[in-house]
Amino acid sequence: MARVVTITLNAAYDLVGRLNRIQLGEVNTVETLGLFPAGKGINVAKVLKDLGIDVAVGGFLGEDNSADFEQMFNKHDLEDKFHRVDGKTRINVKITETEADVTDLNFLGYQISPQVWQQFVTDSLAYCLDYDIVAVCGSLPRGVSPELFADWLSQLHQAGVKVVLDSSNAALTAGLKAKPWLVKPNHRELEAWVGHSLNSLEEIISAAQQLKAEDIENVIISMGAKGSLWINNEGVLKAEPPKCENVVSTVGAGDSMVAGLIYGFEKGLSKAETLAFATAVSAFAVSQSNVGVSDLSLLDPILEKVQITMIEG
Repeated sequence: MARVVTITLNAAYDLVGRLNRIQLGEVNTVETLGLFPAGKGINVAKVLKDLGIDVAVGGFLGEDNSADFEQMFNKHDLEDKFHRVDGKTRINVKITETEADVTDLNFLGYQISPQVWQQFVTDSLAYCLDYDIVAVCGSLPRGVSPELFADWLSQLHQAGVKVVLDSSNAALTAGLKAKPWLVKPNHRELEAWVGHSLNSLEEIISAAQQLKAEDIENVIISMGAKGSLWINNEGVLKAEPPKCENVVSTVGAGDSMVAGLIYGFEKGLSKAETLAFATAVSAFAVSQSNVGVSDLSLLDPILEKVQITMIEG
């Protein structure tokens, strides 16, 4: 049986493309990298499965265009606990520019009725008890307020569920009230939470420590090419990835890091080993257009070059 379940409340098809530079107000010719059944939790699950961890997936899918998701779940042997809802799963457009900037055009998707939400809450509170870790990833769909989201997470917390939260904006702020076991905002999301820009490593660490003071056991801050930080009671650990010479797309790099962290927890790796491995998986992700690890041996040369530093402890 799967030991990890990922929850994606606002799933999406990701239409991923690449061009040199977006010209606003002009016609832009974009190289198509693919149209992928996605959503942050689904991306996490795909990477985990590639790493050899059995995973279940849950959340919401529009029943009108769920076939590609179902085919992907079967292909990757992901246990399907998704609730089907009326309508279509949205399509998000993600454009990577040559300089590795990514522009996301995230569209609104299905509407979740109060009845459907309550059924999901009831079902998920039952099945989440069967897993070591529950990774809740991504944005909220229409019909699910931050307050409803926080109440659901609080019920998971009260039930003793170990929740990994990777969200942003109102969902992150509300979700923190439920005291998840681990949160993983990126640099920009941390700035949005703290309410001002963070222009140095010291400022980022200070803001992350404020986040931990919200009674969060583990805070991971991803900083793109500059690496990541892990703040918990043991101190502050920093990981720095090797420079990637061939950036194809940064889409899914954060999700890959979450998968790498969960892999480390499941395998009983040390804090340093876990952060190094997660950093390597994330660094590998930017070299490809889709999310996943096709060959585990490809991670080895990256992992060897990850630099781990204890800043405080």
